[in-house]
Amino acid sequence: MAIRSLANHQHHVAFESRSRTPQVKREAVLLTAAHLFLKQGYRATSMEDISRQLQVTKPALYHYFKSKEDILVGCYSHGITNIITRLNAADKAIGSGLQKTRAFLRAWIEVMTTLEFGQCVVTLDDNELSPKARKEVRMLKQRIDRTLRKRIAEGVEDGTIKPCDIRLVAFAFGGAINSIGTWYSPEGKLDPSEFAIAYTDILIDGVSMAPKPTKRNVVRSKDAAQKPS
Repeated sequence: MAIRSLANHQHHVAFESRSRTPQVKREAVLLTAAHLFLKQGYRATSMEDISRQLQVTKPALYHYFKSKEDILVGCYSHGITNIITRLNAADKAIGSGLQKTRAFLRAWIEVMTTLEFGQCVVTLDDNELSPKARKEVRMLKQRIDRTLRKRIAEGVEDGTIKPCDIRLVAFAFGGAINSIGTWYSPEGKLDPSEFAIAYTDILIDGVSMAPKPTKRNVVRSKDAAQKPS
């Protein structure tokens, strides 16, 4: 995935004023670390790299996080919280199960293509974490899966989504969206919003019960449009 330039990540400013709250400074650490983890990889990024980018000493960094793993857990937590927040908003969509599933997938894709915390969730390997931290992160990820399955089930029940193995469809959607982190570039033909719509359409078309337009219907529609009024 294309990573934005560090020139756009001026998070060290948070440490230049004593009036900044600890929460703001913690956020600055996480934002900087997320960018470096994505650019260099988790293992290749040291606490010294993070402190250097923030223009603070390593002891100052340890004041906010006890270890690099602690920072990684924070990145995962922020990413999943961002995803859940947006998905909860999408979950309020009014309409059929298919429409709710569409809104849910689009919101998820938008997070993956616009937020580095969201990219961390799918790009970084949670096997780098200790068993305790890994369990915590995976429990957060499971919240996304449970919510998605619920939306798909609604669609199957109301007849807008094809009868299917709900678990398998949820895994297929999740795999397709998580793979975005390995190949998507915001420098492509579509901006993130346009991409989210187009990619959602591709996923939804595979499960929608809506009839697909036939070639004959398309020709008839064109003929009708060309007839003089």
